[in-house]
Amino acid sequence: MVPVAAVAAVVAVAVGAYVLMSATVPAASHSAQAATMLVQARHAVAMLEQERQQMIAMAEASRSSHVLAAPKLESTAAPVTPAATGSSSSSSSSSSGVPVPPLGPVDPGTARADAQNLMPSFGWSPSKFFGCLDNLWSRESGWRYDAANPSGAYGIPQALPGSKMASAGADWQTNPVTQIKWGFGYIQGRYGDPCAAWAYWQTNGSY
Repeated sequence: MVPVAAVAAVVAVAVGAYVLMSATVPAASHSAQAATMLVQARHAVAMLEQERQQMIAMAEASRSSHVLAAPKLESTAAPVTPAATGSSSSSSSSSSGVPVPPLGPVDPGTARADAQNLMPSFGWSPSKFFGCLDNLWSRESGWRYDAANPSGAYGIPQALPGSKMASAGADWQTNPVTQIKWGFGYIQGRYGDPCAAWAYWQTNGSY
C-alpha cells in the first residue's frame, strides 16, 4: 500500500514549486503556471491513488491464495480394526485337539465295530473320528441297518432314499457293512470327515 506520506510529498513539491515561481516569475504569468502546476499535482495524486488501489488488490489476492493453498491436516484418528470373527465346534476334534469320545464301548461283531475297522481305508483315524461318527449315527438310526424313516430315509446312515445305497452293493437293505461303506463315501464327499458332518448335524439337525 502506498503511504500517505508519499501523497503529501507530491503535494508539498507542487506547492513549493508554486511558491518559488511566485517569487521569480512575473505576476502576469502566475495564473497560467499555477493552473499547470495544479493539473500536474492532481495527476500525480491520481497516479499514486491508482497504484495504492492496485497494491491493495494484490495484497487481498495474495491473502486469499494463501488461505486456499493451506495444506490439509492429516487425520490422527486411529484406524478401525475389524472385530475378530470365527467359529469353531467344540464337538469336532480339530477345534479343541481332543477327540470326541464314543457313546460307549464298542462290542466286537457289531456295526459299530465294523465302522471302526473300515475307517482307515477312508483315511480316517478311528481314535480321532469314531467318536464323531458314533454320535452322528446313534442319533440318526441307532446303528440299526433296518432303521426306516417316513421320509424315505433308510439304514444306518439314513440314506434318502435308501435305494441310493445300491451303488455300494446289492445287499444294501440288509448288510450293515454295505451301508457303512456307502455312508462313509457320502460323508467324505460332502463334509470331508465324520467330525465335520457331526458339527453340521448339531447346527442343522440333519446331515
